[in-house]
Amino acid sequence: MIQFDQARRNMVDNQIRTTDVTSYTILKAFLSVPREKFVPENKRALAYSDADIRISDTRVMTQPSPLAKMLQLADIKPDDLVLIIGSGTGYTAAIASWLSNTVVAVESDEALATAAEAAISDLGYDNVAVISGDVKEGVPSEGPYDIIFINGTVEEVPQSLLMQLKDGGTLVAAKGDSNMAEAIRIMRTGDSFSSFSAFDTNAPVLREFQKAEAFHF
Repeated sequence: MIQFDQARRNMVDNQIRTTDVTSYTILKAFLSVPREKFVPENKRALAYSDADIRISDTRVMTQPSPLAKMLQLADIKPDDLVLIIGSGTGYTAAIASWLSNTVVAVESDEALATAAEAAISDLGYDNVAVISGDVKEGVPSEGPYDIIFINGTVEEVPQSLLMQLKDGGTLVAAKGDSNMAEAIRIMRTGDSFSSFSAFDTNAPVLREFQKAEAFHF
């Protein structure tokens, strides 16, 4: 029988700490949230492996180490309102709930949104709201947000999401494709946006953000 508590500690010590994640609050959150509760039952033996886990036909759960490093880049504060884009089964939202004041999580796959809501409710994370909706549209009605965290790799960040940031807010995403991506941090100042690339990373592609293929004669 798998000892999930020990597996969780091994994940933090051997996968996350070794990738330059030094934030105490990030490490504590990953130690505290039971990742196995957010993995399909038939894959729970893989919950703490250093690998992506397919959770549906459209979504793949990001491996722990790059997720932790990108959340550290987001620099979430205790008073922040956070929007998670592409929440899957809710694991990233659960981690963010330990770091922030309030989390809004949006997921296009209605079945995954339902699963996320159930897992988060069962664990008593009462500062998280899971919404079934178009991930490209975000949730403007609940914003503006201090932090927007795109939970996967995108080819481009829509302006509509950037406009949901507060003045001084930050958006973090992996920008690229399935072969190569870079973790980017975009900051809003008034109606201007500045961005920088922090490090190379790998996260599952969010299909909704792929550019439409150009038609060629």
